Amino acid sequence: MAQRVADARGRSIDELIALLDSGFLRALTEPARLELLKVLLRHGPADVGAIAAHLPQDRSVISRHLKVLSDVGIVRARRDGRHRIYEVDGPSFLASFEGLLSRARELAPICCPPSSGT
Repeated sequence: MAQRVADARGRSIDELIALLDSGFLRALTEPARLELLKVLLRHGPADVGAIAAHLPQDRSVISRHLKVLSDVGIVRARRDGRHRIYEVDGPSFLASFEGLLSRARELAPICCPPSSGT
């Protein structure tokens, strides 16, 4: 019985670590990407040039950051002539957060129970 509990705890810890190491959270832990996200939130949909006007990075660096944010569903892009317009994908962004939080809530009692003194 004790071994099964230890095994379940170990699996839960591994899964929680994987959640913390997810592409979604990694995308949000890069300060430059957070600044880029703030620009989109403050100024609304924009192309790379308009976004670059608010940031110190080159357009090529901003494009790479936008790709990362797009790949994990934080931003989406649409074509407007020769330009790609980027905007925050609110529903996808929130669904990813909610999914991570929901799974972490399920895992926490197994891998990180409150201390017996609490």
